Amino acid sequence: MKLTTIDTPDGPFTLLADDGVVLASGWTGDPGVVIARVRPAERPDEVETVTPDHPEVAAPVRAVRAYYAGDLAAIDAVPVRQSGSEWRRGGWDQLRRIPAGAPLSYAGFATALGRPSAVRAAASICASNAPALFVPCHRVLRGDGSLGGFAWGVDVKRSLLDREAAATRP
Repeated sequence: MKLTTIDTPDGPFTLLADDGVVLASGWTGDPGVVIARVRPAERPDEVETVTPDHPEVAAPVRAVRAYYAGDLAAIDAVPVRQSGSEWRRGGWDQLRRIPAGAPLSYAGFATALGRPSAVRAAASICASNAPALFVPCHRVLRGDGSLGGFAWGVDVKRSLLDREAAATRP
């Protein structure tokens, strides 16, 4: 597996990929923090740190750079891999369907998953999401519209949401 870090307007962004498929990512320069987001049974024994233009990470890196340059849809086609229950996998898939600039509340996310009363379970799907940005869990908010939590900090979440709102305004 390959690991690389790039600079973004929100700070260093590190991603762990296996042949172009993102397993984990986030706004940190500490590789150990990103690797720790992968479920223990699936953590790689060996990780090689590579340059951002390495073939196994180049496509996801291009997508992150394109996203920050204004192409919010660039992250949508990047393949990701997470393992978990059918409920979690379905939730992560649903997160990828939330349009930029149109965040949902946790209750709205639970409803989109077909279980409107499972708000806490829906929130746990967001909390356990490893490939941040590519699976945009930052697009889920508290019912009152406040940001709620985010593994990479509320300042990053606010920045992402502000960027998406500005780019999608008519």
